[in-house]
Amino acid sequence: MNTPLVSIVMPVYNTAKYVEAAIDSVLAQTFKDFELLIIDDAGPDNSIELCRAYTDPRIRIISQENRGLAGARNTGIRFARGQFIALLDSDDLWEAEKLKRHVAHLWGSPEVGISYAASSMIDDDGNFLRIVQKPKLRNVTARDVFLRNPVGNGSAPVIRREVFDDIAFINEQRDELDYFDETFRQSEDIECWCRMALMTNWRFEGIEGAYTRYRINEGGLSANVVKQFATWLRVKARVTELDPEFAAKHGAYAEAYQKRYLARRSFRMGEGALAWSLMKEALQICPRILIEEPAKTLTTIGAVLLLRIRPASLRRPLQALIERS
Repeated sequence: MNTPLVSIVMPVYNTAKYVEAAIDSVLAQTFKDFELLIIDDAGPDNSIELCRAYTDPRIRIISQENRGLAGARNTGIRFARGQFIALLDSDDLWEAEKLKRHVAHLWGSPEVGISYAASSMIDDDGNFLRIVQKPKLRNVTARDVFLRNPVGNGSAPVIRREVFDDIAFINEQRDELDYFDETFRQSEDIECWCRMALMTNWRFEGIEGAYTRYRINEGGLSANVVKQFATWLRVKARVTELDPEFAAKHGAYAEAYQKRYLARRSFRMGEGALAWSLMKEALQICPRILIEEPAKTLTTIGAVLLLRIRPASLRRPLQALIERS
């Protein structure tokens, strides 16, 4: 069997509604030299039965006990045979040119280890939301990764195998190499990207265009936002372990940006009080975010305040405004 140039790692857990579209978007790639590793993470629905209906020889299904997203990705990376490893969550989609563009980028830029691009947001039914994650593409530093996560989401990057080799560590419970930290059930992406930025010399670099369709759920409870921030604080602690001086210099900025992000997320959920609380805390921690990103910060403040005054009638127009900032 020929060794593919790209290994696509796709964890599958309880995504029967979306997984066929995700697989179809892979098989529609104009770049054909890949393998698709579907990691069956022991979900309760019929997702894997749907996957088994595909007969393309480039697809391999690997089953395991439930270990979460990080654990499923680790399994896929260990089984991957490709020089480049692409990550795709089973509820997201790729544009047909994605792999072709990233392979060309990595092939032509040997110093780049993590290639990524912008992502278009879609709703639960796959409709475009007119929101695009537009990351910083060039001259990306470890500070950028920690504060702003330019990669954006876990379905955006295509990464050299050597990058994962450079950050691998022994999971003592299983006596095997891990790449993502399985103790993280949220923020596992940014924790991994931070280790790549701080522990290796590989460059993060993006390409023009939006090649991922990233599905977002507008529902949820305020408790999820609080839990996400608690998990992010573990990321901050990990960064402090890796480079205390770096964390001391940039930690306040990173925490303020994270709370602003969560304020915007709370706004989308209609949680006006929580959004305002988070935004106030962000400004108290690091008021310089008003200087660094005045438009985005001021727009968030104004929208959150107005939402508290007129929560029902203003939410939709305010949401359109905040997403454009």
